[in-house]
Amino acid sequence: MNTVLILSGGMDSATLAYHLIEKDHTIYAVTFNYSQRHKKEIDSAIKIAKHLNISHTILDISNIGMLLKGSSLTDDIPTPHGHYTAENMKLTVVPNRNAIMLSIAYGIAVSLKYDMVAIGVHAGDHHIYPDCRENFIHAIEHSLQIGNESNITIYAPYLTYDKTDIAEEGAKLSVPYQDTWTCYEGGENHCGLCGSCNERKEAFKLANVKDVTEYKCT
Repeated sequence: MNTVLILSGGMDSATLAYHLIEKDHTIYAVTFNYSQRHKKEIDSAIKIAKHLNISHTILDISNIGMLLKGSSLTDDIPTPHGHYTAENMKLTVVPNRNAIMLSIAYGIAVSLKYDMVAIGVHAGDHHIYPDCRENFIHAIEHSLQIGNESNITIYAPYLTYDKTDIAEEGAKLSVPYQDTWTCYEGGENHCGLCGSCNERKEAFKLANVKDVTEYKCT
């Protein structure tokens, strides 16, 4: 099976990369520079791709990202702290991000004559991010298949998983989580306060997996 993987450098996409390798997929990984405020996750994606010795391309779509206003991930807006269930976490939504990335990745898959596009969206994202929900993933898969007269599928195996499930799977696959980046802030270490950090900490704890992450605040 030949797969284009959207590799962000975070826990979810890194675990998915190892999951695909275990299932003997040939991977072409794509990481997007969408004008996010820091590039730590891109550095992590490079590390994961090197660990697995897979083909990897960093695509610069920052000129598009600069137009996607209103998110603390791209604009000069303070990153909200707290749990993902908090209303203020909607400040981290980047408009249409997954649709853009999936469209590009799908085009690459069509060009390469690959079988699928893989993305690590999971159930924990559903509360805040509508472009991580099952109805969106199924709808965009259908649209891209029609638009390309293609039967290439979108593989999103974690749609019913939460972050704890992913941490459990990653531990079994020996994913080097110390080389992944989750934090919305771009400091030397994870901040330990943003929604993404809180979810990461909680996932390792509930999965009973050692958290090797260095946090600025615990």
